[in-house]
Amino acid sequence: MSFSAFKYIYMEKRIRVRFAPSPTGPLHIGGVRTALFNYLFARHHGGDFLLRIEDTDQTRYVPGAEEYIMEALDWCGITIDEGPREGGPHAPYRQSERKEIYAAYAQQLVDSGHAYFAFDTADELDVLRSAAEAKGETFTYNNVSRNQLINSLSLTAAECAERIGRGDHYVIRFKMPDHVMVEKTDLIRGNVRFNTDQLDDKVLYKSDGMPTYHLANVVDDHLMEITHVIRGEEWLPSLPLHVLLYKAFGWEDTMPEFSHLPLILKPAGKGKLSKRDGDQLGFPVFPLAWKDPVTGDVSRGYREDGYLRDGFINMLSLLGWNPGTEQEIFSMQELIAGFTLERVGKSGSRFDPEKTRWFNHQYMMRTAADELVEMFMPLLAARGIATDRDLVLKVVGMVRERCTFVQEIWDQGFFFFEAPQGYDEKIVAKRWKDDVPEMMAEIARFFGQVVIWEPVALKNEFSSFVNQKGWNFGTIMNSLRLCLVGGSFGPDIFEICGVLGKEESIRRIEVAVQKIIPA
Repeated sequence: MSFSAFKYIYMEKRIRVRFAPSPTGPLHIGGVRTALFNYLFARHHGGDFLLRIEDTDQTRYVPGAEEYIMEALDWCGITIDEGPREGGPHAPYRQSERKEIYAAYAQQLVDSGHAYFAFDTADELDVLRSAAEAKGETFTYNNVSRNQLINSLSLTAAECAERIGRGDHYVIRFKMPDHVMVEKTDLIRGNVRFNTDQLDDKVLYKSDGMPTYHLANVVDDHLMEITHVIRGEEWLPSLPLHVLLYKAFGWEDTMPEFSHLPLILKPAGKGKLSKRDGDQLGFPVFPLAWKDPVTGDVSRGYREDGYLRDGFINMLSLLGWNPGTEQEIFSMQELIAGFTLERVGKSGSRFDPEKTRWFNHQYMMRTAADELVEMFMPLLAARGIATDRDLVLKVVGMVRERCTFVQEIWDQGFFFFEAPQGYDEKIVAKRWKDDVPEMMAEIARFFGQVVIWEPVALKNEFSSFVNQKGWNFGTIMNSLRLCLVGGSFGPDIFEICGVLGKEESIRRIEVAVQKIIPA
């Protein structure tokens, strides 16, 4: 199908997409990117973004995971139109609450000959797998083996009814057709083809009343009128089964378009990004911090590590999507306006931790100073520091260029809020020698005579004073900075003096002269 034909589809139908995670643990940034691309696509076309919780596998359910998913999407600014919390015309949006729906559809497939009951126990199948492995083969429940196994294709109708009647465990499997080439156009990858002879008969429904992902996914997408399924490439092998399910139900005309997103790769470029990579290289792989309810282990999150939401989203958007220009900084509205599936690549995208930090720095520079003050004030309060908001605003303006994270405002400007408790030994060894202490004492007396305590005027008067003394300006400035901040960092020294004030500047010099012991 041509691009123009796809545009026609977009125009004729209201776009509806869904993000359908399983609540089995924290949301990986790969999942966040999938949600983001769905969201951008929907908003670009004026459509709807749904959240559906796919919790059919109750054995893997993790308490708190569903709430984590919603909080993560909220933090990312990905607003949900329909979902478990928001409600909507297709509620419920939690698959465990839709159990009654799936049984009828599973039975419909059995009645139409597209599925069958299978009564093989897990132990019996394990014996078959072990026997195949002993021969160097792989056991597969498929068109070759199905007629020799315990199912409704090999048993009589009466035998099946008897087994079901006495409560035997069973599953309903899809009957994969023989010798069929399943073809489907992927909006990212183009035409993809699968031979059914290489596929197995997947389980669709279990006797405990729960469907598997495959049945629930297709039924829910149909009932919720999903027009486009945008998901990770790990689901590409499931595509032929899903296409065949749509056809078996007679829903081919309303089958959604499919797009399979490329993987987010390790920083080295090979393999899918994992939590272990983050642990080893020192960066988060989850949007929010996560505490394992069983082990109590805490995993880092981008929010808690101090990353700004907009920078995080901007970084994620460029992992797989190419805007076609040199632009790198995008607001959410710009992403919505520019996003198309046609510009999503097929190949995996390497995650770059340093580039992620770079994005955060860019957004530190672009975020309004008032907002940074709001973020930083709680960090001061946690240190027991109550201070004037205007002072914090001045400090933020002076040090933000040196900061990648909000918490680094403290590292770069703590001396505005408390006097240094110590002095950098390396700087002391390098700068605090000969008659420097006497020079600093004389500067303190000079500062006491200054009338206009304002950075520009102070700099001019101080420069004249130092020149008259014939002192080395570099030595003086570095030593003075050591007295005021405890090291060799910080913004312009006269700006520092201006914020500290005359009395505090003099006091710090006098304290340093008394406390610093020459190397």
